[in-house]
Amino acid sequence: MKKVAIQGIKGSYHYQVAKEYFNDSVEIIEFLSFDEVANSVSNGICELGIMAIENSIAGSIIPNYALIDGLNLNIVGEYFININHQLMALPGSRIDELKVVASHPMALLQCKDFFKNSYNITLVEDKDTAEVAKRISENKIKNTGAIASVYASELYGLEILSKNIQTIKNNETRFVVVSKNPLSNDLELNKASIKFSLSHETGSLASVLNTLKEFDLNLTKIQSLPIIEIPWKYSFFIDITFKSVSDLIKSLKHIDKKAELIKILGVYKNEMK
Repeated sequence: MKKVAIQGIKGSYHYQVAKEYFNDSVEIIEFLSFDEVANSVSNGICELGIMAIENSIAGSIIPNYALIDGLNLNIVGEYFININHQLMALPGSRIDELKVVASHPMALLQCKDFFKNSYNITLVEDKDTAEVAKRISENKIKNTGAIASVYASELYGLEILSKNIQTIKNNETRFVVVSKNPLSNDLELNKASIKFSLSHETGSLASVLNTLKEFDLNLTKIQSLPIIEIPWKYSFFIDITFKSVSDLIKSLKHIDKKAELIKILGVYKNEMK
């Protein structure tokens, strides 16, 4: 059975992705940080890892791009989930009895309007959504709530006091599955993540984008990251969809002539709906 690394514990959103993407065909290994997840895959401790890469509200998780690139990991899959935050506490609790609600900073930010002018509750940042739920359950902490997933409430026996409390209801996060090795060519491969850098010449980026158009490739994302060793110089990370692998290969050969560096971060199946 393959081992899959996740950031967080059982009941976290990464745990939810692992369960839904792989069903019960893998062993889920928990880590506290994305660095540990990426390194566990790079070092061969786990065959695969799951990493959040962008959120429809908060944008890209830039450090994770750097981890994937720096450790030469390959993106072999992607998965999207709606992030639905639930307010939970010990069974029998009421919202008006809560003194503290703790969760990951991003979860608190996405739910802040729910607590604004409504309840006299102190919001406390913590390292993981599910970790808070587990701690409340195991230590029987009264008058304290957690913001976490339905999975967390079920796993740790907490009662959901209010459902889907996030301010923006259509809140989606994209996760990528990473491996040391790329996927072999098959008919379902229709998306690629590419990194490239360009010289400071007029129209250099436009030339690359025009090449994508020439070969009927669709740009779904572009992200720039600074090249640390060279001040004010940037690498570009793009996601593109394509109709055939041959179109992808032809376009990359043309881009290679225009770029100072080009690197394939992964070729996989497009799951964007």
